[in-house]
Amino acid sequence: MMKYLLLKHYRGGPAPAVDRAPMDQWTPEEVDAHVQYMRDFARRLEETGEYVSSQALAPGGAFVRYDGEGRPPVTDGPFAETKDLIAGWMIIDVDSWDRAVQLAGELSAAPGAGGEPIHEWLEVRPFLTESPAAAE
Repeated sequence: MMKYLLLKHYRGGPAPAVDRAPMDQWTPEEVDAHVQYMRDFARRLEETGEYVSSQALAPGGAFVRYDGEGRPPVTDGPFAETKDLIAGWMIIDVDSWDRAVQLAGELSAAPGAGGEPIHEWLEVRPFLTESPAAAE
């Protein structure tokens, strides 16, 4: 089994497959249907033993970096650009890359405005299982 991170982005990634209204323009019922799809998807993966965890994230945030001893951290913000923010993530534990891609495709079909699949791009990232080998 191998763990993968499925990243949902507010913006960014390849051009959208369909022109869709952003979530903040959906009706409460459309948002509820989207969230329920995500819950049902996670529940199904729990039953197969492929679900590890997931979390939605609020849109606000900032980039922070160390700026030297005794100096306060530097922030870019108070908010990072919307395209840089991650909307949420899901960790799965599956047998293969192909299964991770298959599940990401299913997750991409979550409903949006009008109940239509949103066809969002999801970033699929394998977890690093070993330290990279040092160059000799």
